[in-house]
Amino acid sequence: MSQRRILIVDDERDIIELLSYNLAREGYEVAVAYDGEQALAVASAFKPEIVLLDIMLPKLDGVEVCRQLRLQEAFRDTSILFLTARAEEYSEVAGFEAGADDYITKPIKPRALLERLKAVHVGRSPLGSPDAAAEDPALIGGDLHIVPEEYLIRLHGEEIVLPRKEFELLYFLAKNSNRVFRREELLIKIWDNIHVTERTVDVHVRKLRIKIGKKYIHTIKGVGYRFVWK
Repeated sequence: MSQRRILIVDDERDIIELLSYNLAREGYEVAVAYDGEQALAVASAFKPEIVLLDIMLPKLDGVEVCRQLRLQEAFRDTSILFLTARAEEYSEVAGFEAGADDYITKPIKPRALLERLKAVHVGRSPLGSPDAAAEDPALIGGDLHIVPEEYLIRLHGEEIVLPRKEFELLYFLAKNSNRVFRREELLIKIWDNIHVTERTVDVHVRKLRIKIGKKYIHTIKGVGYRFVWK
């Protein structure tokens, strides 16, 4: 595999050492940071493609680090995965609100992490295989143009690049327009086996509505969501 740059941010040195060793063995180019401020500095210089980011960090917590990275053009397409021992819904929702792509709970099993990284980064395809995006057609309706191979949308002619999970959710709903999906169905379809709560779906829908407007994704009260082309 070609080397991919990955930044590991955690204040527990044994975790840093464990993950660094296993990722380097798999061909990743690894950089590390031990607090939030250092993470921003290292990221700026190292330009990682993937960031493994603990939530509970000294100086700046992981949610704030993620938020600040997402504000920078250089990290718009970076895959950010939270590492945390916390199981509270607050930390999960806050992480996705800040722009995280995925959420991994401790204790971390290196082999499972490597598989998750492959799933996160392979082809950046909404269908999960290197060739799927090329095979999947763009979706066009009115002013909205959804382009799977580039993970972007065009709205009124303006290009907007979406974080991976936001794009996958939008693309799935749009491909299955007019059908109502329950939140638990969307968790299975988009988040696969990740143990996240139904509020995660609500967070992503709200963020999509901010970017594309409220007219496309309809809330079906007490049930879930439906996409309608306008």
